Amino acid sequence: MSSSKSMGRLTGKVAFVTGGASGMGLASVERFVAEGASVVVADVREDGEGVLKGLGDKIRYIQCDVSQEADVQRGIALAEATFGGLDIVFNNAGIVGTPAVVEDMPIDGWDRLMAVNVRGPMLGIKHGIPALKRRGGGSIINTASTAGLHAGLGNTAYAVSKAACVALTRKAAAECGPHNIRVNSICPGYIATPIFGDVMGLPRAQADAMALELRKGFGAMQPVPRAGVPEDIAAAALFLASDESAFISGTEIVVDGAMLVRQREEIRPDSPPGSAFHVLNSARLSVAGL
Repeated sequence: MSSSKSMGRLTGKVAFVTGGASGMGLASVERFVAEGASVVVADVREDGEGVLKGLGDKIRYIQCDVSQEADVQRGIALAEATFGGLDIVFNNAGIVGTPAVVEDMPIDGWDRLMAVNVRGPMLGIKHGIPALKRRGGGSIINTASTAGLHAGLGNTAYAVSKAACVALTRKAAAECGPHNIRVNSICPGYIATPIFGDVMGLPRAQADAMALELRKGFGAMQPVPRAGVPEDIAAAALFLASDESAFISGTEIVVDGAMLVRQREEIRPDSPPGSAFHVLNSARLSVAGL
């Protein structure tokens, strides 16, 4: 396909993207803008405007905690007030949360993770629907996870939250279909992003460096022999945001290099060498200089 045909797939559309100042969200924002969309980016980062500098006048940034209803409302209102409407809601913001097993689960950690990973997408859907209705329809995309499809992946709280996100997607699709609003989720596998370093408490620079280091190890963890990168998620998000997916709703797009069809493993310290745990730990030690 020529470049002239591949560009402009979102021309005239307005998007609201949460968690859009780093990793998969940032890659998606960049792709949306390149394809002609105007985008309001919502993120908790204080330096979000600086991160997005250079993307032009089709970007607006708002600091936003997606677990807070008023924050989400302000972000969606900003999109309508600045760009004249809303066509796409990408509920991408999420956290990994506590690695505890159920027996040792800290309630505050559980509640915080559910607030971001489940309440956040719900609020994006809730307040996005009226704006999308005013445009005659649109697309809602939720970032779920392969951990939400198979209990052996990810820590307990995270897996439960992403399973809930998948269920939320399906229910919302059933409710929104009559309004020409489609709702789908993306289920990433192991994608090399700074979130792994963030959850380990690494400074931002080291978390970014760890994401690059993970590209060396993640390719061995699924049949497709290369690491998943944020641009892979951006490509799936673009498809779901565009009119090319006009008859697709209530489903999941799995972006995992075929990981789900191979033998699965949990991320545990007692996992064998070469496992996900050891790839993550090796990357952490490398960027920390240990």
